[in-house]
Amino acid sequence: MTNKQIVERFYEAFSRRDFETMNSCYADDIVFSDPVFGFLRGDEVRAMWKMLCTNAKDFMLTFDEITEIDQEYLTCKWVASYTFSGTGRKIVNRAKGFMRINDGLIVEHSDGFRLSTWLAQAFGVTGKLFGWTNFMKRKVQNRARKNLGIFMDEEEKLVGNSQ
Repeated sequence: MTNKQIVERFYEAFSRRDFETMNSCYADDIVFSDPVFGFLRGDEVRAMWKMLCTNAKDFMLTFDEITEIDQEYLTCKWVASYTFSGTGRKIVNRAKGFMRINDGLIVEHSDGFRLSTWLAQAFGVTGKLFGWTNFMKRKVQNRARKNLGIFMDEEEKLVGNSQ
């Protein structure tokens, strides 16, 4: 499979909310970052995608312009539309993914998008007025990390109870 096909496979799975296939594209020690969750590694990344995919409402994703920068690095533009569960507001998130692939697996992945635009959509007037402030950005990032921790703890309990 070519690097471009790996990126296509990842985003096609993302469009179907298929976190298992998405995560199978990653190396065990995957490193990820984006404006909402910040820096994540390994199981945190896999849990984030599972949490986002299983909780997504009215989700739709399109992607295009997969660009090979060199033998390891690729970029891809993507747009996700969904209802933000925290407020019930509609989000249209325009992002660019940056991926480094080694031995057929994604080893680094970062998604870039303007957090202030996302905050304005997610929180309406409050997001428009304060979305550019570091205070509001940190508040949302801390909340996202807390929710991920809770999700991972619940998943751990489910796995523990099924054994």
